This record gives sequence, C-alpha cells and structure tokens, in this order.
Amino acid sequence: MNTEARATDLDLSGPSNGRAEDEITLGLLNAIEGNSAVTQRSLARDLGIALGLANAYLKRCVTKGLVKVATAPANRYVYYLTPKGFSEKSKLTGEYLAQSFRFFRSARDQVAAILKDCDERGFRRIALFGAGDLAEIVTLCARDFWIELVGIVDGQVAEPEAAQLRVVKSLAELGPIDAAVVTSLESPQGAFDAARAVVPMERIFAPALLKISRQRPVLVAEA
Repeated sequence: MNTEARATDLDLSGPSNGRAEDEITLGLLNAIEGNSAVTQRSLARDLGIALGLANAYLKRCVTKGLVKVATAPANRYVYYLTPKGFSEKSKLTGEYLAQSFRFFRSARDQVAAILKDCDERGFRRIALFGAGDLAEIVTLCARDFWIELVGIVDGQVAEPEAAQLRVVKSLAELGPIDAAVVTSLESPQGAFDAARAVVPMERIFAPALLKISRQRPVLVAEA
C-alpha cells in the first residue's frame, strides 16, 4: 500500500476496546460496503477517530480476511468486503442492536423510577442536564407522569432544540424548577457537577447507569 493505504501498527487496547472496538469495526465495514473508493482519511473523519487509528483498524480487517484491497487508476486503492466481512458485519449489527435495546430498556426503567419519585414528591418542573439519547428517553417516559420538562441545560450543544425541548446554556434561562435530572451520556459527571452548582443536591436525580459520584473529591494537603 502507499502512504494513504498503509496501516500503522497501533495498540488497539485501552479505551478503544470491547464495545467501542466493535462499533468502530462495524462503522468501517459499513463505510466500505457503501463506497469501495473510500479513503482512510474519510474513514477517520466519518468515524470520528484519528487517522492512525483508522489505519490500524483497516489493517486488522484486512489481516482477518474481512476486507480485500485492490488497486485502482491514479495510484489509488479500493476496498471490498469479503464474504467473511459481510458475515462479520451482519453479526456486529445484530450485537449492536441487542446492546442498544438493552440500554434502552435499562434506561427507560431507571428514568421511569426517577420520574415517578419526582411525581410523588410534587416536583413538577423538571430540567434535564445534557442533550442526547437519554434525554429522548426521558421525554418519552414523561408522558406518563404529571410533570413538565422545561428544557435541557447543555453548554456544548449549538442547536436551540433537542428531544423536542429547548436547549439553553444556563439554568437561569429556564426559570424556576423543582428538580433536575442528569441525562448526559458524553459527560455525566460533568453534567451532575454543573447541576449541583445551581440545584440543591437532594433535588438532583441521575439514572444509576451513568455511575455518577455524588461525593466531591477530597484533596489531602501534603505534609
């Protein structure tokens, strides 16, 4: 392969393992199936990973017999899924859907329990901290309770609306609230800490799946 097609020997252990590793591989196989003339740079951009990591995953897919490389005019390379690659893509797709369903079911149950608790305590105006899939699930579950979702606090989202709710930079823009629910999947602890700065601790709720720590880290002074 030339510089574009050469895969760097990177360590694929660490953060990009397990489920994340499977998701990257599935994304790579889907991209190649959709466009055999895809480049490694475009793969890296579309998958949201570094070029070197895209190279490493592509090299491993070739080594495992999932992808075949062929030459093309203008000193380019094209990539094709092998029968084994199609089989692997189908398997990973099924696993991804199963994992997504398990996440949705777990998140739905935990969110419903939180909203039921808020309803029973008379907390009617609820603000969410963090846009994304979890906020969508809260929106769906909220229809079963006498509560009002007043909006989403998320300083990283440029769009004015998400999950059919208004998105704001600070809680002050939403007016008075009774409670807050942490819904950020990207930075759950950060969202919780942001909520704690403006909402009483006992009125902040978070699904257990986010694994949030409610204790501030204790800094021990050096002797």
